[in-house]
Amino acid sequence: MDIFKSLMIAATGLRAQSSRMRVISENIANAQSTATTPGGDPYRRKISTFKQEFDRELNANVVMPGRILKDNTEFSLKYDPSHPAANATGYIKLPNVNSLIEMADMREAQRSYEANLNVITSTRKMMVRTIDILRA
Repeated sequence: MDIFKSLMIAATGLRAQSSRMRVISENIANAQSTATTPGGDPYRRKISTFKQEFDRELNANVVMPGRILKDNTEFSLKYDPSHPAANATGYIKLPNVNSLIEMADMREAQRSYEANLNVITSTRKMMVRTIDILRA
């Protein structure tokens, strides 16, 4: 495999995982948000997807960020009649974001990002070492 091809493939992995971490960060940031109007819906969890594309220049399949989907699971309800977003029965809807799941997803994305970064670092070291050998 061409050394530059491995760099480019790892770079697409970095971009995809970076996009995934942004979506997860947004979910975590909105985990406790509520609706702005009485009975309204709060923040809905987003899910990052990936797609495989064939890169003609590299002659290889690469990963790209895909569509960002909405999680259609139900909102949880909390009784708080004094809250401005409470409905007629006194319940507010809370986001369908589970911080524990988001943190686990973030850790997985971080590890995948680090793996791609290690590929780039190792490839760069091999290139430097090859140049050093050729100079000698």
